Amino acid sequence: MTRHYSAISLLKEGLNGQQGWRPAWRSPEPKKRYDVVIIGGGGQGLATAYYLAKTHGLRNVAVIERGWLGGGNTGRNTTAIRSNYYYPESTALYDLSLKLYEGLAKELNYNIMLSQRGMMQVISSPGEMEMAARQVNAMQVNGIEVELFDRGEVQRRVPIFNFAPDARYPVYGAIFQPRAGVARHDAVAWGYARAADRLGVDIIQQCDVQEFLIEGGRCVGVQTSKGEIRADRVGMAVAGSSGALAAKAGFRLPITSYTLQACVSEPVKPIFDTVLLSPMTGTYVSQSDKGEMVIGGGLDRVPSYGQRGNLPQLETVLSGLLEMFPIFRQLRLLRQWGGTVDVTPDSSPIFSESPVPGLFVNGGWGTGGFKAIPAGGTLFAHMLATGSHHEISRPFDLARFRSGHMIDEAAGAGIAH
Repeated sequence: MTRHYSAISLLKEGLNGQQGWRPAWRSPEPKKRYDVVIIGGGGQGLATAYYLAKTHGLRNVAVIERGWLGGGNTGRNTTAIRSNYYYPESTALYDLSLKLYEGLAKELNYNIMLSQRGMMQVISSPGEMEMAARQVNAMQVNGIEVELFDRGEVQRRVPIFNFAPDARYPVYGAIFQPRAGVARHDAVAWGYARAADRLGVDIIQQCDVQEFLIEGGRCVGVQTSKGEIRADRVGMAVAGSSGALAAKAGFRLPITSYTLQACVSEPVKPIFDTVLLSPMTGTYVSQSDKGEMVIGGGLDRVPSYGQRGNLPQLETVLSGLLEMFPIFRQLRLLRQWGGTVDVTPDSSPIFSESPVPGLFVNGGWGTGGFKAIPAGGTLFAHMLATGSHHEISRPFDLARFRSGHMIDEAAGAGIAH
């Protein structure tokens, strides 16, 4: 049953230190044994736990997080959600996620602040327009609602863009997906955490994995800072830490971790009602509900686990932004940060049992993990519950790196994120 608070009751709770509010989820001590242990308390891990309990009836499940819920990439992204991918395998994955996002607030009884304002990928040359037509055709064949805009339509929808005759990156058109948009990143994590907790999942924070328990060549649990925790199956959903955690289990993943730069401006009145990306500058931007410009860019291609970003990359991102929107020169930045992203050779994720039986991997999302949280959780829960692939996750098995069946979205769609 949901409790509703009036404005007066909210004020009273604020003044008395919120003594009357119950925690949204428990903070239990870990049990000695679970059916499934999920490492990683971000969106992917929490969604996996929720779907294990809801869809598969497995409630003896623990999510262990070395920090706090959503404190990794889930809380460090630019919140974009889309499914305009080139390959059918990617389309099936990301459109499943978008469809689940569309009903997620109702399912979780938690407002995730989904805003389907559309995403526009600006085209800056005749050659790009030819390739854009190919991409739009492929996406439509895959069942995605997507449009190819000419210059006039882009100018009508985004009049503050740089349409000057001498613009460095002139506008020829754009690819537009109307169902794309943004959601509140921490609300997604909190909604899944609360729903999973109510189904009996143990969410254990400040619990660091020190090593894996391997007996007879099989993973049977983890040794943590809170003691030994055994499980029939263990799942990793740790984003940029995937490679480091795999090393603790004695194997290597085809993953390199990089820092992804992001920043937000001071809030201004509503002037921008879509998500816009320029592949030529590598910069993308949207306006938050608070009025801030949320700005992201390409990867800093120096392998790193840092979460602060760096000034040269920030300069690159902002110079791209100002080429696109000269009007933003007046804006002041409020804060900037970096997220550690795990990138595979084909810019597509990994769903797979690891080389160590009993240990499963959900990773390699690069910059696409947030948009895929509902689908990632659904598919990884299926794998952990059944020990086998869902038909949508099968193409993303580790075996593709041996067979050469890559799903290279950086080449196919022109952008990795």
